[in-house]
Amino acid sequence: MNDSGTFWLPEAASTVAAEVDGLFYFVYWASAIIFVGVVAAMIYFAYKYRRRDPNDRPEPVKESRLLEISWIVVPTILVLLVFTWGFQTFVTLQTAPPNAYEIQGQAYSYGWSFEYPEGAQTTDELYIPADRPVQVRLSSREGDVLHSFFLPQFRVKQDVLPNRYTSVWFEANEPGTYELFCTEYCGTGHSQMLGEVNVLPQDEFDEWMEEAGGVDEDELSLVELGEVQYERNGCQGCHSLDGSDGAGPTFQGLYESNRDFADASSTEADENYLRESIVEPDAKIVEGYRSGIMPSFAQLSEREVTALIEFIKEQD
Repeated sequence: MNDSGTFWLPEAASTVAAEVDGLFYFVYWASAIIFVGVVAAMIYFAYKYRRRDPNDRPEPVKESRLLEISWIVVPTILVLLVFTWGFQTFVTLQTAPPNAYEIQGQAYSYGWSFEYPEGAQTTDELYIPADRPVQVRLSSREGDVLHSFFLPQFRVKQDVLPNRYTSVWFEANEPGTYELFCTEYCGTGHSQMLGEVNVLPQDEFDEWMEEAGGVDEDELSLVELGEVQYERNGCQGCHSLDGSDGAGPTFQGLYESNRDFADASSTEADENYLRESIVEPDAKIVEGYRSGIMPSFAQLSEREVTALIEFIKEQD
């Protein structure tokens, strides 16, 4: 990523960015010219027709048909021009090419996960090939809230809804690393819901895909599988491994620690407690934290739940 952006906009790194920027600057400069013209006319008329003497009486003003027609026709032309230009850009942004490379994306509080056709999965990092249309089919995790997928350098943004699919497409024309934001306030960790888009030349993307895909989870140890589940299910968005506070308790030193709950009860964080917290997260709310933030992970298999517990136990 370079710093070739302007004062108003970041660098343009997609095929549609130039069209969006052209419309933006047309509206910007048209508005600036009209603003300057109106202010200048106000100053001129205020000076020219100022009252020089208390006995001054203004001469009757005869209307100008040409002037009246002009301030109706000119704004109408500008509005129609902006509407036509904007509608064409909207259609372009909403119509993905039939050969687009499709990636599944999921938002959750507070992070992003992506799954590729070849089977690879990433968290908070999206890898795409350069000079190739990419369509990201988006949804928010069941029981989660509304999010918004925003890539400023690509000039695309799309709301992400629970229990419903939306999609966004773009074609990156410059290899590099770009920013991914959530632009819909989704809770206390909203400002931490950041990601990266790594645009690679096609040959490098193919190499990355060969290395990232094809992991046989049956061959992983429970702790290794637990780490995969920790990243895949976005646990890092709320539960740190270094002791830092987040939307949920840190996993560092969690196992066998004493947990004080909002209802004034307490217990030791053994395997049964960890399992219950994964499957029924609102059953016991740790003091100082809110309910309703963490979704249930009852859909995980028995081995995946056990693996996640073993991974937590390793975080001393």
